Amino acid sequence: MDMNGREADAAVNSHILIVEDEARLRDIVRDYFTAHGTECDLARNGMEALDLLRDHDYDAILLDVLMPELDGFQVCRAVRARSAVPILFLTALGGEEDALRGYALGGDDYIAKPYSLALLYAKTMALIRRSRGDAGGESLRCGSISLELSRRQCAVDGRAVPLSPREYALLECLLRSRGRVLSREELLDKVWGIEFEGDVRAVDVQIKNLRAALGGAGRQIETVFKAGYRMKEGLS
Repeated sequence: MDMNGREADAAVNSHILIVEDEARLRDIVRDYFTAHGTECDLARNGMEALDLLRDHDYDAILLDVLMPELDGFQVCRAVRARSAVPILFLTALGGEEDALRGYALGGDDYIAKPYSLALLYAKTMALIRRSRGDAGGESLRCGSISLELSRRQCAVDGRAVPLSPREYALLECLLRSRGRVLSREELLDKVWGIEFEGDVRAVDVQIKNLRAALGGAGRQIETVFKAGYRMKEGLS
């Protein structure tokens, strides 16, 4: 199946939440996605978003940052306490620090306003495809860390470890290349995709999050000075 076919398949089987306080923009984004076959729910602010999330499971959340009552960062923190659903920030904040803060809270990607609807759609479908995976019964193991790819489950010494979609994709990439140093640029291309608009510091933020999630096993992810990161078998 070509990229357009995979994108269309992800769209027609997807249910997303659009959280945006600007009514006109909210409706424009909804109309574009529904025209491509995606089911959309709308929230005007963070409180409405959390109410909807209590009652529905979504394939992705498009989350505005600057909103009344609860901003996007606060919503992201609340969502990540109970769900690994992909989150894409919609932000008028062009600063690098704001993007890095979003990644540190567990966001998966961002797009700055004003944005192309086609690019927003492509980013969202890419996140959904990556979060679903398609790996049959394959599994990966290195040291105490294992991934069951068909179920997208991570375990350390047999204990389940919840990961965000981005953390999972990053760990899978490191495990597939275990023993080999992967540069930050290579990890950006493999995990974030060539359409990513940020810089290599996003990799460092997610590596920090991933190590924290893995606990002591996070030491298997080795920092190689001026080169990148490597997954090693043991903790020595």
